[in-house]
Amino acid sequence: MTATPEPTPAALRLSPDEFRQRAQLIEAEVGNVIVGQRAMIRQVVITLMAGGNALLEGVPGLAKTTLVRTLADVVECAFSRIQFTPDLMPADIIGTTLISEDEAGRKYFRFEPGPIFANLVLADEINRATPKTQSAMLEAMQERTVSVAKTIHKLTPPFFVLATQNPLEMEGTYPLPEAQLDRFFFKIHVTFPSAAELVEIAQRTTGARQPTTRHVANAATIMAMQDLARTVPIASHVMNYAARLITATHPESPDVPAVTKRYVRYGASPRGMQALILAGKILALLDGRYNVAFADLKAAALPALRHRVVLNFEAQAEGITNDEVVSGVLEAVKEE
Repeated sequence: MTATPEPTPAALRLSPDEFRQRAQLIEAEVGNVIVGQRAMIRQVVITLMAGGNALLEGVPGLAKTTLVRTLADVVECAFSRIQFTPDLMPADIIGTTLISEDEAGRKYFRFEPGPIFANLVLADEINRATPKTQSAMLEAMQERTVSVAKTIHKLTPPFFVLATQNPLEMEGTYPLPEAQLDRFFFKIHVTFPSAAELVEIAQRTTGARQPTTRHVANAATIMAMQDLARTVPIASHVMNYAARLITATHPESPDVPAVTKRYVRYGASPRGMQALILAGKILALLDGRYNVAFADLKAAALPALRHRVVLNFEAQAEGITNDEVVSGVLEAVKEE
């Protein structure tokens, strides 16, 4: 049984120039609140334009929550925050069916939606919840639906999950399984701010005047940008380059780079190639082009593939990171 979907925003068409201008406005408005972190903001905006989900990894206090709340305000979309804890249950996320009573005293089942029913959802410290609760996010992230008591409820587009995790505190956490990591379009590293940026953060957050933002887009605009991004053409030789990058992350493939043979246990999935190409299309539009270049795929490779390459024990023992392996693959695979 399928529940009746909520109405979607009216169709809207944008030109490539309008796409770039609107994306720049979104980045600028978010930048009025978030100090520095330009790469992080751009990668989050790319994920939103791609209709994907993002995983942010960084120590506490780097404005990850503020980023999502600000982005939701800038694009005028419904925002929801879920704080993941070990005692959080799946029903706390997706909602539950309750027994209600009407005016005539007749009882009936009523679905009470959970916080997942929003446009922009912040899954804060997602690795603190048990695997059972983490898995409740899988259907929503991939299918944009929620199943409760044999009824499928569709989520209102646009739908965007931004999950955070702290890489330092491992006690009391449950590492995300590879299947769930693969659902994230980008894994974004949040870097610590510079001394100058720390001063600016202090000035913005400890003074009497708080930074403000304005609405520069809405749900219909975001959906139109997502539709336009998928129309960007990609030449066959560029598509083939993306395929060779993915193949080069699999140690069992012939003629793979030495870094893959030595350090990789499992390579990137087909979703990695999808993310690589879609991100390349968006980067091309942001650069004022209506075609994908090799440079676009290279720029998207780290956030698109770093969480999809599983390293072996030798890599862990030698302190080799996923970024180093992906960078090695980029160096080894030639443009043709």
